[in-house]
Amino acid sequence: MTHRAGRSVAAALTALTLAATACAQGAQRPSSDFREADGKAAAQRWVTREFTPSTLSKDQQLAEMDWFIKAAAPYRGMQINVVSETITTHEYESQQLAKAFTEITGIRIKHDLIQEGDVIEKLQTQIQGNQNIYDAYVNDSDLIGTHSRGTYVLPLSDYIAGEGKDVTSPTLDLNDFIGISFTTGPDKKVYQLPDQQFANLYWFRYDWFTDPAIKKQFKDLYGYDLGVPVNWAAYEDIADFFTNKVNGDGTIDGRKVYGHMDYGRKDPSLGWRFTDAWLSMAGNGAPASPTACPWTTGASGPRTAARSARPSPVAATPTAPPRCTRWSSTSTG
Repeated sequence: MTHRAGRSVAAALTALTLAATACAQGAQRPSSDFREADGKAAAQRWVTREFTPSTLSKDQQLAEMDWFIKAAAPYRGMQINVVSETITTHEYESQQLAKAFTEITGIRIKHDLIQEGDVIEKLQTQIQGNQNIYDAYVNDSDLIGTHSRGTYVLPLSDYIAGEGKDVTSPTLDLNDFIGISFTTGPDKKVYQLPDQQFANLYWFRYDWFTDPAIKKQFKDLYGYDLGVPVNWAAYEDIADFFTNKVNGDGTIDGRKVYGHMDYGRKDPSLGWRFTDAWLSMAGNGAPASPTACPWTTGASGPRTAARSARPSPVAATPTAPPRCTRWSSTSTG
């Protein structure tokens, strides 16, 4: 299987939910000379010039913008402070989307761009010092475990269903976000909304996986059908099979083949991809889960689970529908 690309990042809060710490109850609300007509004119400009192409019609977009204008009325003149690392995506958000949000709603957005390490330092300082530095952080979604265990982050799903219902866009569809599972905690609550990502995409040789002779060899050796793996054990078996055992010597049509191929140069992403990305996707120790590797500890080492006791190790056989002919997934950063 062959790999392409990198990591995903998710925003801890989003402009789709209007109320933030800066708009907390009891806060003194500054005066604003913003007029609803100004917001409508701004929405018309942004929809026409910038928010295109869209899956929505122009009328649908303007209706959505109109909702934002009305919902923002109690908070006009306030400021929401946001921080993210300095990459091109966030530069666009800071320079364009923040401006659009302010012009359309009358709520000011201050979006700072700093180094990735500084984002985490600010976040940790805010958590440990119980002080408000920023209202929203765009941070790597591999912090989901930390967020879900703490009491300092407002679960967005709770807020949307509760006190924030009136200031949450009625057109917001959480299931429409690619990567929403990575920003959902073990408690099934959504703590972050995906903001931008680089996808991990692994390709496999469909012709090899559908070859009757190769399929028979694999099943004879491992006891289950060759298919796209969804756990570590199956991935290891497949990599070992093609590298060392297919046709007795790890060759196909007389040529040496390999069961896994990845970056061939020194790259820091090799570390985080195999820890953050792979462990989050395939799991590192849940024997009862069909999406995790059944690793246990014992006298003979970490891999003591019997092969016959494994959960289903593949997501799709090569005879599955066409959409299953490649395996694609995203990492967590």
